[in-house]
Amino acid sequence: MLIGVPKEIKNHEYRVGLTPASVRELVTHGHEVLVQSSAGLKAGLNDQHYILAGAQISPSEKEIFDRCELVIKVKEPQPEEIAKLSAGQTLFTYLHLAADKAQANALLQSGATAIAYETVTADNGGLPLLSPMSEVAGRMAVQAGATSLEMQQGGSGILLGGVPGVSPAAVTILGAGVAGTNAARMAMGLEAHVTVLDINLDRLKQLDLQFSGRLNTIYSTRQTLADYVTSADLVIGAVLVPGSSAPKLVSTKMVAEMRDGSAIVDIAIDQGGCCETSRPTSHDSPRYIAEGVVHYCVTNMPGAVARSSTFALNNATLPFIIRLADLGITQALLQDSHLMNGLNVHNGILTSRAVSTALSMQYQPAKEILSHPQS
Repeated sequence: MLIGVPKEIKNHEYRVGLTPASVRELVTHGHEVLVQSSAGLKAGLNDQHYILAGAQISPSEKEIFDRCELVIKVKEPQPEEIAKLSAGQTLFTYLHLAADKAQANALLQSGATAIAYETVTADNGGLPLLSPMSEVAGRMAVQAGATSLEMQQGGSGILLGGVPGVSPAAVTILGAGVAGTNAARMAMGLEAHVTVLDINLDRLKQLDLQFSGRLNTIYSTRQTLADYVTSADLVIGAVLVPGSSAPKLVSTKMVAEMRDGSAIVDIAIDQGGCCETSRPTSHDSPRYIAEGVVHYCVTNMPGAVARSSTFALNNATLPFIIRLADLGITQALLQDSHLMNGLNVHNGILTSRAVSTALSMQYQPAKEILSHPQS
């Protein structure tokens, strides 16, 4: 199979879909890989690295989309990239369609097959291709939040960990999943006072044991949510409903009741955000102030640490990419129910129930379509 890796074009997105090591594995399996020139440069991976691994280098993004049966990316395709997709072609990348109806419609019109990293599942019920970037985003959220509290960013001038004789910042984390756990770990490492809220009591018990009682774990209700959000110096939104829009847990009223100069980092912004006051931002202009609170809502946070993120992502995606290439797209999907869960769009049909619910669009089950292809 001919596999293509275009250069990412989203604002300040420097990750790349395949590392040279991943290319070498695919070439060893008998596949060809076409990489756009300088696609990995910002992640410290130059064209010579890819050539030595067995890749072909193309100066043209158009050639990759014209020739390659399987296209590997990192972030959701931009409109100009979707325009280059065609029927019979497969795109494997993050999509986050539940918060982007325009992208969903454009992918449907392209006739291509689109498999989303964020909805591929695992035996343990986890999301193995979302997890590494959730780890990165969770850790980065604390850095971003600490900076957002600085005066020059519009913050209240609070040092996250305090100093002897001065109280540390109160950090409230919404969600005890991968991103929330990593955010808690980093915030506690900076000696902030950290509270995690979730509705999964078993998960809260696990965190309590993991952090030996140093982490404040609270069962999330409307009352506890309001109490801990409005009293926080920093709120980190790490809520996830797989494949669907993030629930709007934090109302505008709650944000207005936070102290002026407090901060919100909404990791869930890729899925629409968990705060009513959240709106997508970019690395060019990551922050804005709403209701007196500094908001950081960058939709591709891990892109700022492109090298670490690229390698972490490839460690997770490579086995699935090899399966798609070795077996062919249809057989790989039919033989692997977890990979099948990643299928969002196929031949002009929406195949994700969660996305269809979020966007109020019709869908057909992926297995039904692949098992009985239209003539």
